[in-house]
Amino acid sequence: MKTILLFIALFVSIGAAQEFTKAIEDNSFYIEEAYNQEEHVVQHIINGSGFSPGSIYDASFTQEWPAFGQAHQLSYTIPLQLNTSINPSKKGIGDIMLNYRYQLMNESELAVSPRLSVILPTGDDAFGFGYGVVGAQVNIPISTRISNNVVSHYNIGGTIYPQVHIGTFNATISEFFIGVSTIFLADPNFNAMLEVLFTSSGSSYSRTHELIISPGFRWALNLDDLQIVPGLAFPFSFVSGKQENGVLLYLSFEHPY
Repeated sequence: MKTILLFIALFVSIGAAQEFTKAIEDNSFYIEEAYNQEEHVVQHIINGSGFSPGSIYDASFTQEWPAFGQAHQLSYTIPLQLNTSINPSKKGIGDIMLNYRYQLMNESELAVSPRLSVILPTGDDAFGFGYGVVGAQVNIPISTRISNNVVSHYNIGGTIYPQVHIGTFNATISEFFIGVSTIFLADPNFNAMLEVLFTSSGSSYSRTHELIISPGFRWALNLDDLQIVPGLAFPFSFVSGKQENGVLLYLSFEHPY
């Protein structure tokens, strides 16, 4: 009987949810975190990045809104291409993404929130701002609180653009990605970050593989009901054995409405 009671006590202690100190639950820079917006709280996100000696510099603006509670989230992302390899002086809006995310799980130790996105052909594909067709993307973000000071995030997903016009023929462009990030909670308002993202994109004719390793940090400024989160990262991109070094700037504003 004592043995049985011991196993029951052990089982309960393992299954019990751990209590962690509150930490920044924001968006990582390359890896999507699995936390939907709280009810009546909206977030505005600005991203900007560039690689040297690469030729493409881009930025984006995202808004995230809860829809009828935290279980459902709607958002949109507007990308801005500041430079392209087709025309270095050309600037323009890329393909806009409309996103829906469902908070499948959000416990103290584990969060899961699958996302489905529709990609609108708003960019000028003649200048490399998009593919000229409607696309779709699926991502499964998973976040786990490993300890009071470490959080890890995992992404796996894919994108598809059917019947893209390439030269004299049409082809389906697909993209598959998998990524992981580790966030060190040095302080409730300061995080050191390391993100790794692998992407394979292209068609049945040719594909490009890219590995991004991005160390960075972010911190939170809490002003009454407004939270401001600036961030900075120094990503390394590896494509076909070629390395490019970059800089990424991040800024988000979160407040009730």
